[in-house]
Amino acid sequence: MRLLLRFFGFLFATAAILGLVGAAGVTIFIWKLAQDLPDHATLEKYEPPIMTRLHAVDGSLIAEYANERRLFLPIQAVPAQVIQAFMAAEDKNFFNHGGIDVTGIARAVLTNLENYGRGVRAQGASTITQQVAKNFLLTNEASMDRKIKEALLAVRIEQTFSKEKILELYLNEIYLGLGNYGIAAASLNYFDKSVHELTIEEAAYLAALPKGPNNYHPFRKTQEAIGRRNWVIDRMVDNGWVSAEDGATAKAKPLGVTARASQAHVYTAQYYAEEVRRVLYEKYGGNGLYDGGLSVRTALDPKLQEMAKKALSNGFVKFDEARGWRGAVKTIEVGADWGKALADVPAMHDIAWTLAVVLSVDGNNVQIGLQPGRDGAGAILAERVTGTIPADGMKWAQRWASGAEKPTDGRKGILAAGDVVYVDPLKDKDGKEKPGEYRLHQPPEISGAICVMDPYTGRVLALVGGFSYDQSEFNRATQALRQPGSSFKPFIYAAALDNGYTPSSVVLDAPIEVAQGAGLDVWRPENYSGEFYGPQTLRFGIEKSRNVMTVRLAQDMGMPIISEYARRFGVNDDLPPFLSMALGAGETTLLKMVAGYSMFANGGKKVTPSLIDRVQDRYGRTVYKHDERECQGCRATDWRGQQPPTLVDHREQVLDPLTAYQITSMMEGVVLRGTATVLRQVGKPIAGKTGTTNDYKDAWFVGFSPDLAVGVYVGYDKPRAMGRGTTGGELAAPIVGDFLKEALADKSPVPFRVPPGIKLVRINPATGMRAAPGDQKVILEAFKPGTAPPDSYSIIGYGGDYGGQGYNVQQPGAPPGVRTGTGGLY
Repeated sequence: MRLLLRFFGFLFATAAILGLVGAAGVTIFIWKLAQDLPDHATLEKYEPPIMTRLHAVDGSLIAEYANERRLFLPIQAVPAQVIQAFMAAEDKNFFNHGGIDVTGIARAVLTNLENYGRGVRAQGASTITQQVAKNFLLTNEASMDRKIKEALLAVRIEQTFSKEKILELYLNEIYLGLGNYGIAAASLNYFDKSVHELTIEEAAYLAALPKGPNNYHPFRKTQEAIGRRNWVIDRMVDNGWVSAEDGATAKAKPLGVTARASQAHVYTAQYYAEEVRRVLYEKYGGNGLYDGGLSVRTALDPKLQEMAKKALSNGFVKFDEARGWRGAVKTIEVGADWGKALADVPAMHDIAWTLAVVLSVDGNNVQIGLQPGRDGAGAILAERVTGTIPADGMKWAQRWASGAEKPTDGRKGILAAGDVVYVDPLKDKDGKEKPGEYRLHQPPEISGAICVMDPYTGRVLALVGGFSYDQSEFNRATQALRQPGSSFKPFIYAAALDNGYTPSSVVLDAPIEVAQGAGLDVWRPENYSGEFYGPQTLRFGIEKSRNVMTVRLAQDMGMPIISEYARRFGVNDDLPPFLSMALGAGETTLLKMVAGYSMFANGGKKVTPSLIDRVQDRYGRTVYKHDERECQGCRATDWRGQQPPTLVDHREQVLDPLTAYQITSMMEGVVLRGTATVLRQVGKPIAGKTGTTNDYKDAWFVGFSPDLAVGVYVGYDKPRAMGRGTTGGELAAPIVGDFLKEALADKSPVPFRVPPGIKLVRINPATGMRAAPGDQKVILEAFKPGTAPPDSYSIIGYGGDYGGQGYNVQQPGAPPGVRTGTGGLY
């Protein structure tokens, strides 16, 4: 017996020693691991990557940019029901443990033993705190070392941070599928809702995702997703957070996921959003743009943007269709299920047209099938929609099919089975859609841009850089360098008016030869009409866009001063001092031209075009604003008899306000009597100037109402002739007119503001001299103090010879005295 007791004593002692050694070994092992733990205190300063969001002036979302689609949401803004859903799915004892859930671990061990050998996935027991430790401070390495570090960090995190802070970190960091990080972004992009709007079933589905978003994909694995969601709802019911009745109702509902697009959310604003993105990238870099959580308030007016897009697109289509049908987008095989082949054809999604395939052509019956849509997983929808293209829907094409020299008979040969074309619903004369009937379209070859600006601030209210962003991402409003042609002339005339000339100064419109240097031909500029008109006033020259007059005026002033004014207005920073530049041969962008014209409209103040009004960082602090005016007296907390706050504008005065009004008045004449009379139908005061480049390669119109500046250019991307007669007045001005008729429809006609000091004198527009009693044609001309209409001619550019044209200098009432000179004050 004694021997037996000694034996058991030995075993006990040995076991005790081994236990102590093992415990010491484990302690040392854990101690060593603890020495290498990352500093959990860094969580206090953690700033998660947050997406940048662009908003229009009305607050609507334009676009989002992010490496990780995440919006940070303070825990105070998270509803209890959402927190309960995640606790039910991940850690129901979260508020009762110290980082490690011993009960949960025991339960998981027993469950895994029961399921051993059944092919069931092992159940884990990580708490939300452990997941925070892993997601923020560790890797996803599947090892015992990592699990121990995770547990140690969880305990430390619990000792350092409140439960609410831990939940805040967790709910904003977790990946929830479809590129969404955190519950705020997931709520928006899965359900188009804010977190506080989520229903029981929606919150439960989001809570089901952390275990494996791809395993519960809303479209590819819908049934698995519903099953997991319903499991979470059951756990919420078991825990007493949701009533059994509400739980049953929630489980009976469909998944209801409608994934939002990640591109521009205003379908007309892709060019605008991309230009803003480029500016932000240059200003804040990639990290600031994609991870910085910037809130950007742009100057975009969605209503004006849609109007501008429609006017520009309609102008392109009208021009293009007048030049005939070029053929189908492509041709596909029309099999038993034509939808599959058609669905694979890339379409332009930022236009109002739809791709369709011609199913059959039988006499006057063209049967088409519309491109089917796709679900959120990218699968082609089963529904197939068909329709017809009647004669009215394609008469523009049948008249000039295949570039025929004369109209064709009927629709034969225009379309064939398998042709992929664009269509949109056909409308009757009252604008109502005809069910099942469609109109044929083709993407125009011609391109161009439109820009709309607030002339007083430089805020770009609308901008369209082409027919379709999906077709071409090249922004023709900001990136295309084009010759502005005659739309550059107002800057020359403004320079003249600012330096001693008046609107009644007379310039000779007669042949002129300009030597261009050794080895170069003599330049002989001509007017558009090919004719010359003798002595004419500056007003006449700009209203009728006389080239020769402009060249003589530039020659008289000297090109250096014109180059200086081009720089002042921001149109061209380094305009070569060649006379040909006076006719708009120097390249510039549409955005710069509209900004330059805005300075005429606002009284000569410097304008810096901007698409961004304000930028705030992730904490709501304003880090940039476009409006740099100083507000004096705006910080007063109460009224003590002081004057109202005033805005102090420190911007440069680039042009005399009186000169600005004079050139505005002359450009208003362009609309009333000159090359842009098509704009008279707008019915509101409009000033502006047309422009047409050599060989009709570009057509321009830039102009403004008293409160809105707008510019358009039209031309091929690889400049080529558009055809004789395609002038700025015929092509660009009507587009501006269509836009302004809609944009100013609810605005009262407001005349251009006359600045103090301007004298309005009745003159004869043909002579520029004071109107005599009984004159039939009289206009009010603007003169600065100290100037007046001339009493006799002083013709700029007259050297005694009219080049053999035999012009009569003696206009009615004009004395014979004629001289050359710089104009001067009258």
